[in-house]
Amino acid sequence: MTPFFIPARLRLSARRKRTFAPYLYLTPSLLVVAMLMLLPMAMVVTYSFQRSAVLQPDNSFAGLMHYREIFADPVFWSSLWHTLYFTLASVVMHMVIGLLFALMLNSPRINPALRSVLRVLYILPWLFTQVIIAVIWRLLLEPNGIVNSILTSLGIIGSRIEWFSNPETALHAVTFANIWAGYPIFMVSILAGLQGIPKDLYEAADIDGATGPQKLFFITIPQLMPIIVSISLLDFIWTMQVFPLIWLTTGGGPIYATEVLSTYTYKLAFAQYNLSQASASAVVILLIAIGLTLFYIRHQKAR
Repeated sequence: MTPFFIPARLRLSARRKRTFAPYLYLTPSLLVVAMLMLLPMAMVVTYSFQRSAVLQPDNSFAGLMHYREIFADPVFWSSLWHTLYFTLASVVMHMVIGLLFALMLNSPRINPALRSVLRVLYILPWLFTQVIIAVIWRLLLEPNGIVNSILTSLGIIGSRIEWFSNPETALHAVTFANIWAGYPIFMVSILAGLQGIPKDLYEAADIDGATGPQKLFFITIPQLMPIIVSISLLDFIWTMQVFPLIWLTTGGGPIYATEVLSTYTYKLAFAQYNLSQASASAVVILLIAIGLTLFYIRHQKAR
């Protein structure tokens, strides 16, 4: 035995302790995640392959029967289309409105006192829960509400419209309410990004004689693009899963006009008590969310 054998072994043991110690600290959190997230997801996946789960326990393997049933249901496909419309329209308008308001708040032409007031007003929708937002917009858009009164007095509409009860306007009304509720996260993120853009870029552009639109499209937006893409991906994931706002304003109606995947799954589970089929629908939503999350993680690593 050489005199250096024992110290080397001790060094190896210490190195292993340093390697595994962080994982030991994470163990309680990992156990909580496993119990609150992984276990329920595993149960939902299991239920989706059973003939009848929970209420009428039938653990026999059903294969892809419930998946075939939801894919054959026209309401599922209309819900998927409504989800895509609701999500894409919301994300795009969140980005546009958030960018415009952030540019306004970052402008040196605005008085500092006015800027402070506008900042509070613009961020106000972010402070409300979806339940409060649903109540606000139901009151504003009811037939005798202020929106109908203003539009009628201006001659834009000839008669009062039941925005949430009309199949032709319900989805647009819910989407508008969600746009109003969600733009502040873009505004705050983009405003932080604007304040981090080096002033030298704009000074060099001024020397070259660049106009305002040229500086916007060739300096500001390219510098903000990593923030815009990241927040857009997160907003897409969050908006796709919105439930309380739609449920409390329209309940997915009228006549499935605002039915989205979340309300469709909820009705399968708690209105029709078809928990196995609802689990299959939930698995589809889960797979879409996982795909978007992986895309977001890849984008973050690419940055």
